[in-house]
Amino acid sequence: MRSRVTVLLVLVTASLVGAGCATKGWVREQVGLERSQTDKQVSDVEGRVGTEAKRVDATTARVGEVEKQVEGVNKSVENTNRSVESVSRSVEGVSKSAQAAQDRADSALARAEQSDQRLTRLWTKRYDRQPVDTQEVLFKFGRADLEDGAQTLLLGVVRELKGNPNLSVDLVGYTDPVGPQEYNMQLSQRRVEAVRRFLVQQGIEMPRINFVGLGVLSETGIPNDKKRRVTVRTMVAAAD
Repeated sequence: MRSRVTVLLVLVTASLVGAGCATKGWVREQVGLERSQTDKQVSDVEGRVGTEAKRVDATTARVGEVEKQVEGVNKSVENTNRSVESVSRSVEGVSKSAQAAQDRADSALARAEQSDQRLTRLWTKRYDRQPVDTQEVLFKFGRADLEDGAQTLLLGVVRELKGNPNLSVDLVGYTDPVGPQEYNMQLSQRRVEAVRRFLVQQGIEMPRINFVGLGVLSETGIPNDKKRRVTVRTMVAAAD
């Protein structure tokens, strides 16, 4: 009886020992399985973190590029603003120059109007003067230049005018009837202008000179070479 109990105890003990070993193996297996899954999850998380890190790096790089582009645009805007300011200053300078030119033109026009008014007064009062002397400056056919003899004659007129400030001179230009009427009118004007210019060059003031070109001298009984002329008439103001 005692031997049977002993055997039974031995069997129970062996059974418990075997069960304990099986439980430890299963636990180790379960722990290993959990660790493997955990490692895989950690690896997946690390992979996703790496991918996100790459995306962040790419985004940062794009942001850097955008910042560079913005900086370039800002520089371009600054350059444009400087160019606009430079153009504005140039426009302002041109405007000031234009205004100054306009002021000078207005001043010159006013002086010209005053001179024209003086000439008009002298011309309207020409009949209030009396002739002192009359001379003829002759020209060659189709010519309007002054020959030596004509210049000598005019130098005498200049001396008279300079010697008496009350004297003035009337110049009337003519041509012969040869040629078209329009051409002869222009030729007579060129001739009287040549005489007027000579007197001015010799120091005679323009307001003291009245001049006109009348074209063909229609007076009969005068040869053509005597019609190609400028009549120089020295005048003095009539006494009141």
